[in-house]
Amino acid sequence: MDKLKTPTLIKKGAEASLYLSLWHDRKVILKKRLPKKYRPNALDTQIRIFRTIHEPQLMHEARKAGVPTPTIFMVDVKNATIIMEFIDGIQVKQMLTEISPRERQGLCLEIGKLIGKLHGNSIIHGDLTTSNMIMNSEGRIFFVDFGLGERSSETEARGVDLHLMKRALHSTHCGFAEKCFDSVVEGYSETLGLEEARMVLSKAKEIERRGRYVEERTA
Repeated sequence: MDKLKTPTLIKKGAEASLYLSLWHDRKVILKKRLPKKYRPNALDTQIRIFRTIHEPQLMHEARKAGVPTPTIFMVDVKNATIIMEFIDGIQVKQMLTEISPRERQGLCLEIGKLIGKLHGNSIIHGDLTTSNMIMNSEGRIFFVDFGLGERSSETEARGVDLHLMKRALHSTHCGFAEKCFDSVVEGYSETLGLEEARMVLSKAKEIERRGRYVEERTA
């Protein structure tokens, strides 16, 4: 990875660490999957290699489906590292608290449409939170971090994605989470189709009930 300047750690996650760097005079993000000591070496290597290859593939497919994602510049399989475009913008998580209710409704409607495009093309994000959505200066919403994503058209997988989105809204934007999710659902239904969206939402509610049941049993 020549022409890469000394990276600066900006986020250390459970699945990978993110670094900001310059590559060929361009701002980039390095996503590096570090070895996990609690896993057997062979298994750990296999998992890191698979995810390093699989994530850029999903991001490419998402772009083809009409969902903005960072451009991938290089995949270093040996070092389990991805070099991708740095999206200069604001996390949706930060924006939702700073904009008007009407703007919030429009933003969440657009997010719902983008999720619908993913699901309509059998792409599951795997970690749908407002932290993994960035709006750039041109008003485009980019979805990032497909590390836990997968290819699936199963209603269960789609339901889990929407359930995670709803839970994320309630955990970080509790004051207006329901209205936000209603707008997400509106945009989602518009893109995916009403009948199919209803099946996914029904599954998401079932998943939510399962979680409450487990919490009650373990309380």
